[in-house]
Amino acid sequence: MPRLPLGLRTIASHERLSVVDHLEELRRRIVVSLLTLVAAFALTFVLRDHIVELLKEPLPAEYEDRGLITLSPTEPFFTVLKVCIWTAILLALPVWLYQLYAFVIPAVADQSRRKMLSVVAGVSTLFVGGVAFGFFVVLPVALEFFLGFGDDLFSSQIRAGEYFGFTTTLLLASGLVFEVPVAMLAFARMGVVTAQVYRKQWRVALVAIAAVAALLPGGDPLSMMLLMAPMMVLYVFGIWLSAMFGGTPIWDRATWTEGGEPEGGSPS
Repeated sequence: MPRLPLGLRTIASHERLSVVDHLEELRRRIVVSLLTLVAAFALTFVLRDHIVELLKEPLPAEYEDRGLITLSPTEPFFTVLKVCIWTAILLALPVWLYQLYAFVIPAVADQSRRKMLSVVAGVSTLFVGGVAFGFFVVLPVALEFFLGFGDDLFSSQIRAGEYFGFTTTLLLASGLVFEVPVAMLAFARMGVVTAQVYRKQWRVALVAIAAVAALLPGGDPLSMMLLMAPMMVLYVFGIWLSAMFGGTPIWDRATWTEGGEPEGGSPS
């Protein structure tokens, strides 16, 4: 039975690839990622009116009658185009993250198809959960805070391009934040960090979580706290994943046998 080309399948643990093979695999994964983005953009452009109306829903009630303004003849077209592009990126990102995971982590090579599909499902579920959390929880709070600040001093009008840029960036950031356990697992699978290190450095992680929450597009204190809460839960979840599925640490690989397996068994 003919084998699938590199980039469309996982690499078996016994395979030895040359630099050219690795570059070919990378090229194919990039092509798959680009085709996914093109397909997602085509879908979002067809559904553009529904997407724009959906993104306007978190606006406070008093701004529904005012609407969003544009300041040039071309701005409506390019604003909608940018919304479609960013929404397509949101749809395609789980596939991109999987392609990156499957290319970078050699340990995935000897996993079963079921486990590989579990990785895809986990990455996608976490990302969608992050986007949903940003849309239903963080975004309304952030808009209420910023638009309500100085409301008695200013008559605010919202420019469409800036509003959709703020909204899509916050949703993308929220989705990526929810991928923290996947990133922690990836580093653990490579042996760069262990679950024990994650546990010992929880104070550093807490400071990093606070810094990331402060730098995200929301920025107000309440949005920051809303983002920190799930991030801390996800950090604990990442520790559990690292403990369950982490690989042999780099600093212990001197104990490996000549066959490339650790003396205690497979790192998986």
